[in-house]
Amino acid sequence: MVQKLDQKLPVANEYLLLSGGVREGVVDLDLDELNVYARGTDYDMDFTLLVPALKLHDRNQPVTLDMRHSALCHSWLSLRLFDEGTISKWKDCCTIVDHINGATNYFFSPTKVADWFYDSISIVLSEIQKKPQRGMPKVEKVEKNGTIISIILGVGSSRMLYDIVPVVSFKGWPAVAQSWLMENHFWDGKITEEEVISGFYLVPACSYKGKKDNEWRLSFARSEVQLKKCISSSLMQTYQACKAIIIKLLSRPKAISPYHLRSMMLWACDRLPANYLAQEDYAAHFLLGLIDDLQHCLVNKMCPNYFIPQCNMLEHLSEETVMLHARKLSSVRSDPAEHLRTAIEHVKAANRLTLELQRRGSTTSIPSPQSDGGDPNQPDDRLAKKLQQLVTENPGKSISVFINPDDVTRPHFRIDDKFF
Repeated sequence: MVQKLDQKLPVANEYLLLSGGVREGVVDLDLDELNVYARGTDYDMDFTLLVPALKLHDRNQPVTLDMRHSALCHSWLSLRLFDEGTISKWKDCCTIVDHINGATNYFFSPTKVADWFYDSISIVLSEIQKKPQRGMPKVEKVEKNGTIISIILGVGSSRMLYDIVPVVSFKGWPAVAQSWLMENHFWDGKITEEEVISGFYLVPACSYKGKKDNEWRLSFARSEVQLKKCISSSLMQTYQACKAIIIKLLSRPKAISPYHLRSMMLWACDRLPANYLAQEDYAAHFLLGLIDDLQHCLVNKMCPNYFIPQCNMLEHLSEETVMLHARKLSSVRSDPAEHLRTAIEHVKAANRLTLELQRRGSTTSIPSPQSDGGDPNQPDDRLAKKLQQLVTENPGKSISVFINPDDVTRPHFRIDDKFF
């Protein structure tokens, strides 16, 4: 519907839906501008949706990534070599630089694109709410958090948080990350190089000293989905546990994000023997190892980006912030079991709150205009439950959902290459 509004978005687009919200570190974005949402209180399930505003998949299409003004892992995007139609369509979402020779350069602006996207989504959601259709979820909250649009949808008795991120999508691999391909990696022989380097994104985030209106950050979210297939389930569970323990503890002042921890896990996979990481009863060792790696990165102010190792994601931290977090982490390292128990209790409390809210909703709800009719005590969250079941039963597999916007009650699914 946003595409139909002003024809800016590509007609045939390719969205990437990731399990977990931006706050969970599924994409390398800055978290300091995000409002705080709590699982159980505000939502029950969370996702990140990457929406290409520009889809640059044609190899003959001129692309100008201008990294002269940016820190490593960041770039400006010039539309100078694009056709007049594209420039005219997106001119209001660009910053304009006039050169001495009289030429005008248009730089695709992440902040202006995010503003346009939020306005467009707001218009569409307003129209949907005026004319509710069968099977449509209820819009409970829409907020702009920096360059991210967060939407909470009520789907039956479930509340789904979607962090929607406007991005620029590329096929292929950027030259700045080319040397990474020459190294040995834990995924060698498990998946093909073509699967890993099928594409990358520019996401709307700038470097510590970058120009917010012009600078984008390189993101390899598509590659990370593939790499996740090669990580043992015990290590992934340990990563989730470690994240639950430390992220809130180290979130203020801003220093460590879940994405930093994810990067450390990928480096550990490259560094340690595969047969060691495959041990299912080594979870405690893995947890202590991740905490030690994090402490080492903090003290040395060094956390290389996994795909562009020459980019240090912690170099901007002050000594004061580093020492504060290092002391906090030392307390975790001295008694990780106690901190893990606390994290588990928080999760249990969130789950109890969710169940209580669902129970209250099922006993007090009345049929809404969006519902299919029928028994009001049987909320229509079949699609949400089906998706949750598919994700649980098919770990590491690519799951696609095809939905007709004119009838959202009959979705079709694809798991890898199988339709049903």
